[in-house]
Amino acid sequence: MQIPSEKLLESLKTYFGYDAFRSLQHEIIETVLAGQDCLVIMPTGGGKSICFQLPSLLFEGLTLVVSPLIALMKDQVDGLNANGIAAGFLNSSQEPEQQQAIISSITKKELKLLYIAPESLSNYAHLLNAETISCIAIDEAHCISSWGHDFRPSYQQLGFLKQKLPSVPLIALTATADKATRQDILDQLNIPEAQQFLSSFDRPNISLEVRPAEDRIKQILAFIEKRPNVAGIIYCLSRKSTEELADKLAAKGLKAKAYHAGLAFADRSEIQEDFIYDKIQIVCATVAFGMGIDKSNVRWVIHYNMPKNIEGYYQEIGRAGRDGLPSHALLFHTFADVAQLKRFMEDAPNAAMQLAKLDRMKQFADATSCRRRILLSYFGEYIVADCGDCDVCKNPPTFFEGTILAQKILSTIARLNQEEALGVVIDVMRGSRNAQVLDKGYDQIKTYGITADISQRDMQHYVVQMINLGLAEIAFHQGNSLKLTDLAKKVLFEKQGVELTKPIHKDDTKEKSKTKPAISDYQTGELFEELRKLRTQIAKEEGIPPYLVFSDKSLRDMENSLPMNEADFMRVNGVGQRKLEVYGDRFIDLIVGYKEKK
Repeated sequence: MQIPSEKLLESLKTYFGYDAFRSLQHEIIETVLAGQDCLVIMPTGGGKSICFQLPSLLFEGLTLVVSPLIALMKDQVDGLNANGIAAGFLNSSQEPEQQQAIISSITKKELKLLYIAPESLSNYAHLLNAETISCIAIDEAHCISSWGHDFRPSYQQLGFLKQKLPSVPLIALTATADKATRQDILDQLNIPEAQQFLSSFDRPNISLEVRPAEDRIKQILAFIEKRPNVAGIIYCLSRKSTEELADKLAAKGLKAKAYHAGLAFADRSEIQEDFIYDKIQIVCATVAFGMGIDKSNVRWVIHYNMPKNIEGYYQEIGRAGRDGLPSHALLFHTFADVAQLKRFMEDAPNAAMQLAKLDRMKQFADATSCRRRILLSYFGEYIVADCGDCDVCKNPPTFFEGTILAQKILSTIARLNQEEALGVVIDVMRGSRNAQVLDKGYDQIKTYGITADISQRDMQHYVVQMINLGLAEIAFHQGNSLKLTDLAKKVLFEKQGVELTKPIHKDDTKEKSKTKPAISDYQTGELFEELRKLRTQIAKEEGIPPYLVFSDKSLRDMENSLPMNEADFMRVNGVGQRKLEVYGDRFIDLIVGYKEKK
């Protein structure tokens, strides 16, 4: 199916309120409409959902969306309905008559999208035919892979969809998948020839910060005090921690609640709904909270404990700033967290891989180079310039000219045929005579013992920097072996220089950090607050979350552009035809009245 670009842009504005597509969205939508399979890797807040929601409006039949968490489907469907798109969901939380009403709507071809959990697919096999289904979307597709950070066995049955409906285009989407996970997704979904779209993983509006975990409660309270009246999520490692932390924050007058799997389903749903509807400001949660929630005005995410891996960390911080406005990600780290996570992982079927990914997470926390570069390089995206908006960039360490040392490290990785892990690389360079080095004849390679004068600890610091700078990468699915990247070849063969940081040891006497005190990430004016009050009032009247009326970004645009009529209002980011018709007059009247008073 070929649709003119003008028609796609018209649908984008009418139903979603946007004047232009984001990076890759247009190409992905055209590929889906052409009947081709796709794998889409796009960061949280990058606009993945539009890649299947917009095509669903143009297909004749139904778009089936497989989503992992029952509790979150309502949020997705409410958002679509608020935009004038007919959508529904089927899951075990519904009464039989509710399910029958949805099935009746499908039969009458009244729905464009149907959300369903993977566990429920077998209950509705009669719907899975080419006459009914025009497109299949697998959301959170990383759940299908044991290499991924959130593996779910129920996802592994989804390979039958392509076998049963070979002519129906299938689009798999996720925010986080390394190379091994991406290949596993393609294999298990039986879409080996799918076109792959990898969007930039960069979220420049999120400021990154890592701090030692001393006096965490005191630090968190000071952090929140500088960011009043905005929503945030605090991720904790244990259920007990979520409850203790929520109680301490509530005792200080903050609207905070705990969320974890030990709570009853009704209680979890109520807490989630209170957060979505802005009735509470803070949720202290285990990692399950937040997946699939489109709440656009989360301004910060705190990790009270070290996450298990970078994929999970990246996905969780992506729940802040989905509207593109300034947001903050703060990570606390301590050795105790690492030790506890290692104990949890020891008996896991894929323990070696999990432990290696935990080590990589710890290396990120301990890093003395730009954190954004580290995150991007982990997902295979390499940039040369530092971001300037992480704690390392704002308070830089001591650098030295490290090109020769970097070349020695990269050369050793190459001479080991890119088949050995970090520890072996260091052993070879330091001239170790252990059995693994000698048995493989590594004492005969040219770089053996080339850094014998550097300690084991310092060499680990330097090799990790090679990885953090995107000069090497860890192949977790190949015994954690180190591989060279394209950037490495520039250092080895094209005379590109490398600056490294000196390791910092606990016994070093160094001046304390001179990081400037934080200021509020999100300062608002009088008109914005008036617009927010109107948004809250309308949300209560309609029984929907405030951000589904308009996002903070839309309110900020109204505050700046002061639309005085319908034509001006339609130019506001996020204003589509339906929202103009339903909400336009009230917001325009408020803005006109505000301007007259001034």
